[in-house]
Amino acid sequence: MDADAIRIGLVGAGGNMRRKHIPGFRAIEGVELACVANRTLESGRRVAAEFDIPDVRSNWLEVVEDDSLDAVCIGTWPYMHAPITIAALGAGKHLLVEARMAMDSGEARAMLAASRDSPHLVAQVVPSPLTLSVDRTVIDMISEGFVGEPVLVDMRIATGSFPEWDSGLGWRHEREFSGNNVMSMGIWYEGLMRWLGPMAAVQARAQTVVKHRRDASGRRRAITIPDHVEIVGDMACGGMAHLSFSAVAGFAPGNDVWIHGTEGALRLRFGGGDPPHAELEAGRRGDDRMAPVDIPAGKRGAWRVEREFVNAIR
Repeated sequence: MDADAIRIGLVGAGGNMRRKHIPGFRAIEGVELACVANRTLESGRRVAAEFDIPDVRSNWLEVVEDDSLDAVCIGTWPYMHAPITIAALGAGKHLLVEARMAMDSGEARAMLAASRDSPHLVAQVVPSPLTLSVDRTVIDMISEGFVGEPVLVDMRIATGSFPEWDSGLGWRHEREFSGNNVMSMGIWYEGLMRWLGPMAAVQARAQTVVKHRRDASGRRRAITIPDHVEIVGDMACGGMAHLSFSAVAGFAPGNDVWIHGTEGALRLRFGGGDPPHAELEAGRRGDDRMAPVDIPAGKRGAWRVEREFVNAIR
């Protein structure tokens, strides 16, 4: 064991932890993945064997309270994010927590307060990767006055699927585990805030079209988390916003975002891939049509979550 290594304990080992965080940390020199705790001891052992993690803990408290660790990475479902975050910061650990950040705004504010009580510790939420390739260019174009004053942001996010009446039950459909999080609303709004800042006033209408899903045992369960949401509001920077999210609108076009201003407009279209392929078009007053924007490689952001977390600790 390297005495100067940053020792990280993992809590939860779902898809993002296995695809992103564990490989990301393993690629950084001077970082040691010291232990893992998963939902069961057996599942923790499987993860440890797959990724050569030397120690398996029976519960998350054994990770948080381990004085030999420098940091904790949380990859559980959202219902555990706040208690583990607050306990880890209280135990003097740097922290990387997966989005969705919390069950609700109350938990999120409690997590923020805990981080402010320990300003010497890094407390990082995994950022949305969806818009990283275009963020810098969109921010620069808006800042340089390309669109003029904001008029309307129109964001339409849809799977293009009709309702699936016999679809299975996942943790994202259960308030017990996911809280008030709705579809991909938060991860897309994060991108919008990078470009234009937050909304100052908001109202929404929502519906749950698929009202029941079957759990792993085949039992029919009631669903209260919406599968279609329409949001309208005012941007703090000026202009209005319309955000639409749907998992039940058949034939709806792909993910599409327009930024309309007094002098110009930007359009972002997102295709498949992880992260999704993004195309940017732009046009100004007097143009015949919008034209593609070529984004140089140096301005295309990419996934650097684990490296930035470690760099912040160092």
